[in-house]
Amino acid sequence: MTDAVVVQGPSEGNEAIAVRDLSKRFEDVQAVDGVSFTVERGELFGFLGPNGAGKTTTINLLTGLARPDAGSVRVGGIDCTGRPRAAQHLVGVVPDESNLYPELTGYENLCFCAALYGMPRDERRERARELLKTFALAGASDRKFAGYSKGMKRKLTIAAGIIHRPEILFLDEPTTGIDVASARQLRQLVADLHDGGTTIFLTTHYIEEAERLCDRIAFIVSGRIVRIDSVGRLLEPVKKKHVVRVSFSSAPGDLTGGLRESFPELHAQLAGDEVIRVESDGPVRVGPLIRFLEDRGAEVTEARRVRPSLEDVFVEITGLEADAMRREKEKKGGGQ
Repeated sequence: MTDAVVVQGPSEGNEAIAVRDLSKRFEDVQAVDGVSFTVERGELFGFLGPNGAGKTTTINLLTGLARPDAGSVRVGGIDCTGRPRAAQHLVGVVPDESNLYPELTGYENLCFCAALYGMPRDERRERARELLKTFALAGASDRKFAGYSKGMKRKLTIAAGIIHRPEILFLDEPTTGIDVASARQLRQLVADLHDGGTTIFLTTHYIEEAERLCDRIAFIVSGRIVRIDSVGRLLEPVKKKHVVRVSFSSAPGDLTGGLRESFPELHAQLAGDEVIRVESDGPVRVGPLIRFLEDRGAEVTEARRVRPSLEDVFVEITGLEADAMRREKEKKGGGQ
């Protein structure tokens, strides 16, 4: 893993969130370890890392659900270090697990959440109907939340988080465990909120989701931030790389070692149980590569050139395999 690199963030005075030397320990686990970062007003800031990296703990510290052992927190210009809920009226929180009431209908849940923020009755009813329509849930407004699908539950939970039109929205793993169509719709809703000026702090383990949505990204591993930068600057080092993924149904022995000896200009590594990822500074000649593998008994099923992505940057910076990170999370929450 490389040393932490933090790029200059937003200018002071335009910060929606400012964190300095934040730490939190649970018994023998250092969940957050000296974390510092800023988020600009109107920015969509991604917090990316594997399970147990400290993402949810950081959100809990920022939203007043946990108290830090050390460090300072400012949210919306308000010092929340000693007053964890001082900025509660400015923020919306969407936890990784729904906090809505299963026995209430979708409409009743939204009205109840709006009442907690002190919204007048007529206003909260109008706002609830508006959000149910926006999130394509109007037809299920009178159904109990317990009967909603996973995707519908995530959408209503996000609607509840923005019922009071917060300036800052915290989204913790919003698309984990839901189907592809619902995840796509949720990403568009998040993008629309961002376009409307909402500051969004997004935690995710889906690297392609972060690449698609975020302005800047922080990589967090074992409670420490190892890199913060814009998506564009993070991708700059890999833009000129040439990458080929070769899939095979069976293969005897270690193929990567032989590839390195026969093709010293290539960097080859396993990217899954039956996938080899080949990278080069110049164009990769696919034909000789396939012949080499087949001569050694591999049954090649596919070879395709791929565009280098944020996943490549993540693996290089953290030393963690993104596929393993995805599989571990989906084991707990269900696949997309």
